[in-house]
Amino acid sequence: MTSDVPLPAEPETTRPRHPGAPEPLAPGESVLLIDRKQRRYLVKLEVGGAFHYHGGAVAHDDLIGRPEGSRVRSARNTNLLCVRPTGDDWTFKAKRGAQVVYPKDQAMIVGRADIAPGSIVVEAGAGSGALTCALLRAVGEHGRVISFELRDDHADVAEANVAQRFGEVPSNWTLHRADVAEGLVDLSCDRIVLDLLEPDLVLPAAAEALHPGGILCAYTPSVPQMMRLHEGFRADARWAMAETVETLLRGWHVDGLAVRPDHRMVAHTAFLTTARRLPSPETVDGGA
Repeated sequence: MTSDVPLPAEPETTRPRHPGAPEPLAPGESVLLIDRKQRRYLVKLEVGGAFHYHGGAVAHDDLIGRPEGSRVRSARNTNLLCVRPTGDDWTFKAKRGAQVVYPKDQAMIVGRADIAPGSIVVEAGAGSGALTCALLRAVGEHGRVISFELRDDHADVAEANVAQRFGEVPSNWTLHRADVAEGLVDLSCDRIVLDLLEPDLVLPAAAEALHPGGILCAYTPSVPQMMRLHEGFRADARWAMAETVETLLRGWHVDGLAVRPDHRMVAHTAFLTTARRLPSPETVDGGA
């Protein structure tokens, strides 16, 4: 027999817990409230606080101390499910400056660029910080992400979103408000991820900064951008294995025997182009 008595509340936490963490919900955590129409609301829990929406007020104290996955009723008797937000949820609900890189592309970037724990990754531009968070999670505490963003307003949003996502600015993240082509001069790295208007102009500096065998991945919405990238790769013997893909994501409607593809899908968002850095021809025995 279950009890409706809340579990003891924990002290305020600053580091977000991942979905499925065994600890009960605590003050300082951000949680996702989901109503019966699957509308989602990102809320930071505070002792004595309340979340107000069209379905009535929800007292934070009714959630603090309860296990993740609990349901709560508002003052108007509407029912909401409470869970910790996933990376996808943070991407869709966080404040935006620049257009974000969506989860379907984040996953492909991490996968196709083979970004693993311990990697040193250079990112440009930082935008609203959505891809930055995915990269930080992929490299782990022993890796490093170095981001470049020219626009101060975008950098401010990225910095705030990353700090909110991780509870603080991660010690293995550096944000430079500068041009990546100039910044790469003083860097060496394993991976470079570019979300820029003209990524082809960064290729010479990227080739100098990447270790031989390293991977560059560029996120480009348009065909001309992608074509110029391939032209740049072909013009420099230090690049090889250039490939371009796009990711199309289609959900399915499943309701008993009524099973069909959704009428809408997330189709083209960007081309993802990857290439491998080779040693300079003059450093390889036998020349080219």
